[in-house]
Amino acid sequence: MEKKQSKWIWKTVVAACIAASILSYMCIPSVKDMMNKIVTMFATGDFGVVREFVASYGNYAAAVSFGLMVLQSVMAPLPAFLITFANANLFGWWQGAILSWSSAMAGAALCFYIARILGRDAAEKLTSKAGLKQIDTFFDKYGKNTILICRLLPFVSFDIVSYGAGLTSMPFLSFFIATGIGQLPATIVYSYVGGMLTGGARFFVTGLLILFALSAFVAMVRKIYIEKQDKTRRKK
Repeated sequence: MEKKQSKWIWKTVVAACIAASILSYMCIPSVKDMMNKIVTMFATGDFGVVREFVASYGNYAAAVSFGLMVLQSVMAPLPAFLITFANANLFGWWQGAILSWSSAMAGAALCFYIARILGRDAAEKLTSKAGLKQIDTFFDKYGKNTILICRLLPFVSFDIVSYGAGLTSMPFLSFFIATGIGQLPATIVYSYVGGMLTGGARFFVTGLLILFALSAFVAMVRKIYIEKQDKTRRKK
C-alpha cells in the first residue's frame, strides 16, 4: 500500500513539473523565446552556434551546457553530439569530455525515471512511438545487455534507450552503470575530435556524422523489418 502511495506521489510530482514547464512555455514570452532559440540553434546542425550560445554566459557557461544536455535528453530528437563538440571546443577536450559525460548521465537518469514513473504514454509523447518500438526490439533480442550495446552504437538515440529502459523492470543501478560504461568511448572520441575542429572541417565532420547516423539507422530499420517478415512467414 505504501509503495503504491509513494509511486502515486512521485507520479503527481513529475506530471506537475512537466505541466508547469509547458505552461511556462505557453504563458511566459521570455521562456518561449529562449526555448525557440535553443531549438533553432540545434536545427542549424552547427556546433559553432551552440558553442557561441554557451560561451555567451561567461562564468555560467558550464552550468548552461549541463542544462542544455539534460534538456536535449528529455527532448530526445535534439542531437547531443553538437553539445559534446561545443564543450570540447570551448573547455578543452578532456574537460569538455567530463562535462559532456556527467551531464549526459544526469539526463539519462531523468529520462529513465520519467518513463518509470509516468509510463509508456508519456515516454511516447516525449520521444516517438516508432523509436520506442525499435528499442523494444533490442530489449527482446539482447535483454539486459541492450543498454551497453545501444550505448556503443552511435546511430541509436541515447535518450530513447533511457526512456525504453525505464519501461522495463531493469534496476536503476544496472542501467546507470551500463550507461556510464557504454557512452564513455563515444564521449571521449567526440570530445577529442571536437576539440580540434575549426572552420570548414567542423561542417565536414558534422555532415559525415549525420550521414553515417542516417545510413546506419536505415540499415537497422531494414534489418528489423526483414526479421519481422521472416517471423511472420514462419508462423504461417
